Amino acid sequence: MAIENLLPDNFGYAIFTYLYSFVMLMYLGAQVGSARKKYGVKYPTMYSDKEQVFNCIQRAHQHTLEVYPQWLVFQTIAALEYPIAASVLGVIWVTSRFSYAWGYSTGDPAKRMRGVYGYIGLFGVILLSISIALKLLGVL
Repeated sequence: MAIENLLPDNFGYAIFTYLYSFVMLMYLGAQVGSARKKYGVKYPTMYSDKEQVFNCIQRAHQHTLEVYPQWLVFQTIAALEYPIAASVLGVIWVTSRFSYAWGYSTGDPAKRMRGVYGYIGLFGVILLSISIALKLLGVL
């Protein structure tokens, strides 16, 4: 059986959202790699005692990786029932990670808040997932 027969119509939007998130992760990883060279931070050292900007760039990537698995789960659950809404929310979250990283990479940690709008996307897919769980339990 073909996978497109198992997935809802418009799930292709969700797949493109996952691809967009992959691009974002590769970009953030490349930024850390470039910063390692620029600031002389050798592997396996995670953070620098001397270079605050490097630490901010590394932290933006690390924080994204810390929340990414949870986002993937909720994004997938939401997209199976509401593929377009989940995709819009996913694009908001992924785009916010760029804003977060760009702000943080200035060396001023307060500027990471430029990506705060991403909570719309994250909490949105969490709420959609909760509604699906309640439907499955017969509560809604």
